[in-house]
Amino acid sequence: MELDLNILKPQERVSLQLRVLYEKAGFRQYHMGRFEEYGLYQENRRFLSSEQVITFTDLDGRLLALKPDVTLSIAKNAQVEPGQCGRFYYAENVYRPSQESHTFKEISQMGLECIGAVDDAVTAQAVSLAIRSLARTERDFVLEISHMGFVTGLFDAVGAPESIRPRLLTCIRDRNAHELQKCAAEAGLSRQGADALCRLSALAGDWETVLTAAEPLALNAAMGAALTELRTLCQALEAQGETANLKLDLSLVNDMEYYNGLVLQGYLAGLPRAVLQGGRYDPLAAQFRPGAKAIGFALYLDELARLTDAAPETGEKVMLNVALPKGRLGDKVYDLLAGVGYGCPENYNDTRKLVVENPAAGIRYFLVKPSDVAIYVEHGAADIGIVGKDILQESGADVYELLDTGLGKCRMCVAGPKDFADDPGRALRVATKFVNIAKAYYAAQGRDIDIIKLNGSIELAPILGLSDVIVDIVETGTTLKENNLKVITEFMPISARFIANRASYQFKRREIDTLLTKLTEVTER
Repeated sequence: MELDLNILKPQERVSLQLRVLYEKAGFRQYHMGRFEEYGLYQENRRFLSSEQVITFTDLDGRLLALKPDVTLSIAKNAQVEPGQCGRFYYAENVYRPSQESHTFKEISQMGLECIGAVDDAVTAQAVSLAIRSLARTERDFVLEISHMGFVTGLFDAVGAPESIRPRLLTCIRDRNAHELQKCAAEAGLSRQGADALCRLSALAGDWETVLTAAEPLALNAAMGAALTELRTLCQALEAQGETANLKLDLSLVNDMEYYNGLVLQGYLAGLPRAVLQGGRYDPLAAQFRPGAKAIGFALYLDELARLTDAAPETGEKVMLNVALPKGRLGDKVYDLLAGVGYGCPENYNDTRKLVVENPAAGIRYFLVKPSDVAIYVEHGAADIGIVGKDILQESGADVYELLDTGLGKCRMCVAGPKDFADDPGRALRVATKFVNIAKAYYAAQGRDIDIIKLNGSIELAPILGLSDVIVDIVETGTTLKENNLKVITEFMPISARFIANRASYQFKRREIDTLLTKLTEVTER
């Protein structure tokens, strides 16, 4: 009797297929215990995605942790002969904090690690297996690759201070040219240096075109070496006929402390976020084996559970799904988009419909509450959206921030009574509806605060003695003046930002970039 794989769930079917794939490629399965000494994670917390770990004391009094990571365990415990390369694969569950649920979640992973003597051939094999792993899902996919050496080499070339590099890296990762220019200027970089950093986002596409464009921009040996390594890898994959779904994007970056070379990220059509992540992590391997190198990746099997519900779009015309905020900002945004050819025959203000579209223009609008725009885009219900920087910052949504439209300009401020004088001897009482923004602002100052969350009439809080100050949006300041309040500090300019879902951008990049170009031309006039 033959086993019918079609009766299995997508993640179960793919897991079986990957086990066969990795075994045939010469990888041995690594089994990890559910618990690990907490000391391992404490000593190497800079290599973890989060420092928050579930811990408990066992019957012998040892402090153990519910595993938050597999790679760290393999790097420490795997048996590798000197001068050899250990090849391991795993199918494990890890436990990490979830930003969405504000609790820990169990994540099912399957992946592989190569540790020890990692050369060009081993690197090519690992990337080839990443490509074939995504292909086993039987969905359209994209594997993006990049090299941290090119970015860190560029940082050295333009003289970026070490302290500002993580912030620059975040701007590059988010394709946020506006904030990148601002950050570079604050760090004292020249205009030429800032422009060089912004050019990274344009270095994306098929590998030959990107490398040809990038090679004249290599300003030092590190950047040149990174491009040489990428060319060697891509040529090896080309010889195997495995570059059809491969994209080179030099703005793809990750943690500089963890990854020191190649980085890779895989997407499946119909899923809102990356399902595969990995790269070269020599610093971690060298912690346990001096001189050792390592490369690997993990495939997030939990994400595959969505494949049964995610039907790929059909038809010749690619439709861009736009989360449009209701209200004044939405009207301005729609007028802006309609002015560059993305209007709809049906006026959304004259109908009770929540979805209006123009198939000829390839555009579909979802009318949503402004505070929900970033959520719809992050989770892939919409490909793109226009959202205020305040909402984007407060939500922490993991999206690309492609353009500052300049619409709806105002500022985030600390405000209080005209006679307010801060008393550093006690916690400052802060009323706001922007809890995360307020916490981040005061944490950067090391100021102890008590947050009072309100949803409206924030100005009333200091008047009635509920709070010392407020953190809120100020446009004209008229309301503050009429209630004997004043702006104490302005700390964040706000305007409407054009954002995109990270996965949608891989599969609809041409359409999104076309719209983005038109918007940029209009907003920069």
